[in-house]
Amino acid sequence: MDVTTSTASLPPPVRDGLGMGTAVGLSGTAFGAAAVTAGLSVPQACVLSLLAFTGASQFALVGVVAGGGGLAAGAAGALLLGARNTLYGLRMADLLHWRGPRRLLVAHGIIDETAAGALAQPTAAWARTSFVTVFTSLYLTWNLTTLVGALATERIGDTDAFGLDAMSAAVFLALVAARLRDNRRERLVAVLAAAIALAAVPFAPPGVPVLLAAAAALIVPSGGPAGSPGDDEGGDGGAPGSDGGDADPGRGEVRA
Repeated sequence: MDVTTSTASLPPPVRDGLGMGTAVGLSGTAFGAAAVTAGLSVPQACVLSLLAFTGASQFALVGVVAGGGGLAAGAAGALLLGARNTLYGLRMADLLHWRGPRRLLVAHGIIDETAAGALAQPTAAWARTSFVTVFTSLYLTWNLTTLVGALATERIGDTDAFGLDAMSAAVFLALVAARLRDNRRERLVAVLAAAIALAAVPFAPPGVPVLLAAAAALIVPSGGPAGSPGDDEGGDGGAPGSDGGDADPGRGEVRA
């Protein structure tokens, strides 16, 4: 039996979850390289992936550190990016119905990909299967590739000669770009945020312009000319128990 036939025999939430978790987890290599380039040690990079496990937030943190910013500013920016996981948690708590100590582990695994996979399933049982599969495969792959990327970069020596100093910014732009294709409001928020950050760069220490740029999300209205409910992504819903109007939290996003 070949691999294709074997994979096709798996239940859809397992098959799709393994594919998503493995594919997205490979970007941990880029994070490991970016973290070491920013000045973190290999153990620090690995611990950050083990305990934080929020890809875009991790890239944001090392990006601030690489730019000369303090750890506090980097952590604040990472927390702002990771705050959306709390909103996912409100939805997932009603969907997964796990109680007791398991909820602590589940909370650690609520990210864009696990939420998107679970909410796309037609039944609660498949939603739980998808969550576990995506979380397990992504967590293991992300942490393993973080170690690989960090060790490889540590042995390069002069990382600037290979352009690795720009890796965190490039990967972060790739993560954001996918979110801007289908939503006019998000494009306007991104443009305004970039303008705020650029204006603040000459006057604020590294890391602070990123925090100030977050105000763009509060300035741009959620409806009207900048966007409307119909512009929001994920209009077909599909989550168990949903009314078909809920957005897909992970559509087009790689690890935020």
